[in-house]
Amino acid sequence: MENLIELDKKHFIHPTSSIKDQQAKGAKLIIEKGEGIYLTDKEGNVFIDAMSSLWNVNIGHGRKELGEAAKQQMDKLAFSSAFSTFSHEPIIQLAKKIADLAPPTLNATFFTSGGSESNDSAFKLVRHYWKIQNKSGRNKIVSLKRGYHGVAAASTSATGIPEFWDMAGHLQDGFVHAETPYWEGTKASITSIRSVIETEGPDTIAAFIAEPIQGAGGVLIPPNDYFTEVRKLCDEYGILFIADEVITGFGRTGKMFGLENWEVEPDMMTFAKGVTSGYFPLGGVIVSDKVHDVLKEKSEGTLFHGFTYSGHPTAAAVALKNIEIIENEGLVENSRKMGELLLQGFKELKKDLNIIGEVRAIGLLGAVELVEDPKTNKRFSPKLKVAGKVIEALHERGVICRAVTYEGTDIICFSPPLTISEEQIKSLLEKLHDAISSVAQELSVNI
Repeated sequence: MENLIELDKKHFIHPTSSIKDQQAKGAKLIIEKGEGIYLTDKEGNVFIDAMSSLWNVNIGHGRKELGEAAKQQMDKLAFSSAFSTFSHEPIIQLAKKIADLAPPTLNATFFTSGGSESNDSAFKLVRHYWKIQNKSGRNKIVSLKRGYHGVAAASTSATGIPEFWDMAGHLQDGFVHAETPYWEGTKASITSIRSVIETEGPDTIAAFIAEPIQGAGGVLIPPNDYFTEVRKLCDEYGILFIADEVITGFGRTGKMFGLENWEVEPDMMTFAKGVTSGYFPLGGVIVSDKVHDVLKEKSEGTLFHGFTYSGHPTAAAVALKNIEIIENEGLVENSRKMGELLLQGFKELKKDLNIIGEVRAIGLLGAVELVEDPKTNKRFSPKLKVAGKVIEALHERGVICRAVTYEGTDIICFSPPLTISEEQIKSLLEKLHDAISSVAQELSVNI
């Protein structure tokens, strides 16, 4: 074990991690295996994976069916390029399946290896869409503050969390961010987007992108009529609407796709994560017939955009098996039902613990906010690192979770596998109650 930790320090640069912490303390966990909603480390400690690792292991860990699907495909055709109109059956069947699942007007997919690539590809496709219509001045992308769209060059610029911009000291031109005042209602939220559009000039805007529920921003759920008004606003200005379904797709919110909760259809949807439940890297951009028709009619010569693994046959085979499991086991409906139990449990915790503010969940995507005074929603001092303390307390009790501390908030996020049971929800809530209680006592808060 010690040798692994030292090798990790010497040879592995971790994504979205503190390099100094890694060098000082070593790897926090070295995971050995996963089964269902649980992860086990090298020392035999078992944890509830309350985040589905990175919001993505929708069908749970240890599903041998996906390994078997990968092996069968690898035995037949492990890889073949999709450049220059080469194709193969798994990717054709997956593209058809995704069209069947997506809103009726979205029927064609460009495949990538993950969410960041998917959003970068969407931005290039919308700019190409306008350029081939002699409207190359329409090249700006409007996104939301607190939104997360990835860490590739363009997707980092669309991400509305400044820490991701600061890392390399660069933000691409052509990206602007509106506010996300969901708590003030739809009118204020739409007014912010309209103001950005008017300030920049409607004829310069290529697309608006948003997550149905902001994940890394703190699991922010919009007002019920928000996306209906977004759709109207985009139509008013002739702007394309991109739904970032990387987290919310494939059952996470109790619907196959997040926007289905409000019966709104975008012009494009990006996806990744849940399409393979993380068992193989895969993502994509689904485009509407309106967009696809323009591309078919006006895009001349080669479309000079593509990744080596765009349309990977083994990834496609894994995705098809993953989707089959989601459908056959009723995991979208289980997400809805278990999500209702999770939210009810959060509300019960709020009644019992005096440092819980707002609680929220839609399907198996939820959050608990920690505050000094729930009546006024007064936040704790950032110096106390309350969310971090709760995460550590959960870790000690066998739960892996995630904190969001955007602009001084203390938010604990939850995104367990869609296979979670009622008893497992109960266990998770009990551990959460115990963890928050222990931190409240440490802070000398009367609970």
